[in-house]
Amino acid sequence: MKFDYFDKRMRVYEQSIDQYIVPGMYIVARLDGRSFTKLTREICKFEAPFDTRFRDLMVDTTKHIMNCGFKVLYGYTESDEISLLFSPDNSAFANKVRKINTILAGEASGYFSLALGKAVCFDCRVVPLPNIELVKDYFLWRQEDANRNALNSWCYWTLRKEDMSKNEATQYLRAKSVAFKNELLFARNINYNDVPQWQKRGIGVYSKEYIRQGYNPVSEKIVSVKRKSFEADYELPIAEKYSAFIGSFLAAKY
Repeated sequence: MKFDYFDKRMRVYEQSIDQYIVPGMYIVARLDGRSFTKLTREICKFEAPFDTRFRDLMVDTTKHIMNCGFKVLYGYTESDEISLLFSPDNSAFANKVRKINTILAGEASGYFSLALGKAVCFDCRVVPLPNIELVKDYFLWRQEDANRNALNSWCYWTLRKEDMSKNEATQYLRAKSVAFKNELLFARNINYNDVPQWQKRGIGVYSKEYIRQGYNPVSEKIVSVKRKSFEADYELPIAEKYSAFIGSFLAAKY
């Protein structure tokens, strides 16, 4: 048997493009659903522009992957994407990028597929951030993306429901200002300010420890044990208040 010979020789090539995140960095992993437009509109026919069934699938998937072996402080989901903020002292898999990407993408894809009853796929990318200010800016960026997507989706689907084609609705909205889009909705008795906050700002997910009473059959005594649950926040603050929220959340967690 020449296993040791081949193992030593081939590991060099296998590990030749491995990347590691240096210690002390904040890590954000962002997952995106692959071909989710087709999934939500053609295959599953979810309600447009937003469907609480799809929202709940994304929130439940976020909770699942926050508890799959990495030290995750905070989760955030909007549209078909999920962002996970790791603790700077996360040590799972030595912060190897390949491991983070494949495990999270696999866990999210598997969980969502089983919950939906149809095969879906997520991709994953790692974003290393050296300080808290950049972490706050990252989540502000994703919240701005959520707000932009929500406004565009409400306008697009409002026009589609007026029998505009895909191309007609897209061209009608191309290069239009935020004010124009708000007026478009308002003229149809839709006040964008009244749209649910989770649609415009995304949803935050965080873990919460609690004490549970249990019975120890060995000692035959009632004992208290720590358990972890995950809570979803559907009413996130916006802009500077959200930035301050992220800062104070990190200060309390780490």
